[in-house]
Amino acid sequence: MKHWSIKHKVWVTIFGVILTIVTAAVVLIFFLYDRLYVEKQVETLTLQGEQLTEVFNDQGSNEYFLDRVNWANESTDADILFTDNPMLLASGDPLDPNSQYNLITFEERQQLLAGQTVVMQRPHPRFDQDILGVAIPLFDGGNLTGAIFLSQPLSDMYEPFAEIQWLLIAILIVLVLFVLFMGSKMVRDVVNPLITMKNVAQNIEQGDYSQQLTLSHNKDELGQLARSFNSLSTSLDEVEQNRKEFLANVAHELRTPLSYMKGYAEGVEEGIISKEKGLGIIQKEANRLDRLVHDLLDLAQLEGDSYQMVNEPIAFAELIDDVVDQFSLAADKKQVSFERHLDDDCIVIGDSDRLEQVVRNLLDNALSYTASGKRIFVSLFGDEEEVTLEIRDEGIGIPEEDLVAVKQRFYRVKKARERKDGGTGLGLSIVLQIIQKHEGTFLLESTENKGTTATIRLKSFRENVFNS
Repeated sequence: MKHWSIKHKVWVTIFGVILTIVTAAVVLIFFLYDRLYVEKQVETLTLQGEQLTEVFNDQGSNEYFLDRVNWANESTDADILFTDNPMLLASGDPLDPNSQYNLITFEERQQLLAGQTVVMQRPHPRFDQDILGVAIPLFDGGNLTGAIFLSQPLSDMYEPFAEIQWLLIAILIVLVLFVLFMGSKMVRDVVNPLITMKNVAQNIEQGDYSQQLTLSHNKDELGQLARSFNSLSTSLDEVEQNRKEFLANVAHELRTPLSYMKGYAEGVEEGIISKEKGLGIIQKEANRLDRLVHDLLDLAQLEGDSYQMVNEPIAFAELIDDVVDQFSLAADKKQVSFERHLDDDCIVIGDSDRLEQVVRNLLDNALSYTASGKRIFVSLFGDEEEVTLEIRDEGIGIPEEDLVAVKQRFYRVKKARERKDGGTGLGLSIVLQIIQKHEGTFLLESTENKGTTATIRLKSFRENVFNS
């Protein structure tokens, strides 16, 4: 089965509309002429004949009646014939004794005998054209004594109607041209842009996400669709670039520890590196590789729409206190102190494991970039609507231009840190995803060489209860 393009469908629809208009116009013209104008003329001829019939009934076929017939014949466009022998109408033309043409048929003569008015529309050889005729019987004492025959050539009736007909034809032509113009405009303004969109979509389907639509429509629906299409294309291009960058980063992050592990294994095997040192490096890189894979799996789960968080009341201060205690040993070893200011009344609804992961990642970052002898401040406070967690360090800080990008996957302010600090570059991305899943906000403020403040805001448990 052949599938038509949208352009073909539009043109078929346009020509269908034109055909419908033409057909409707022809039917309208026929109706106006045949049903309205002709019928109106029949009423006029019948009325004239009935007036003459009234005169005949009052005066009979005297001179006054004949004068009225002559006067009516001269003052109207109709040909009026009176005969006192109705049989002549059925046996020939009373105006032309030599004519063999009958004005009325046998059946119509029977109608006259029955007292019925006869209306006819047929060709007349003497007039050499079609005529419209009305025959009205005249009775005297219950007997048919005569008939009045009124006729008018149809061409005489057509002449005044011709002007209307030509006007209708002119209107029809203008209407058809307008439909064609609007059809061409529709094809140009609607169909062609849709075809362009189809071609661009096919290019995007092939992987070319740089395609953009340039349409002259600024405010109509097609313009909005084009802008949405361009936005989608840009988003897909960004997604593709992020995907490529992500794959490159993953490959790099996996390759680095594997290269270290392979190199030190070969060094131990060849006796260049001591077994203790080699195995220590291999174990360290294996742990780092394990953390990387674990973080990647976490991020993949969190970015999926199907991942469901556990929602339960959490004593947030207790959770934070436990995580800080777990970091105390590492902090003491680095000679970094924690200062805690936790409001025990702060209760939130959420996933305790994931929120613990948030606190752990933020504390790990703060401890990693805070020098010996400095402090890390952990504060928790809130009200009936919102709970706020602040983790502020006295570390090296983050440059202002990197504050937005630092939440992106694998982003590091200084690339040289990755080997020394051992981070995966995914910690803040995971924090952002978890907080967004909890419908909260995650903010970073930092000043170089002074420190960084990470702020988490979540709905209070009391606010959740009130809203539910």
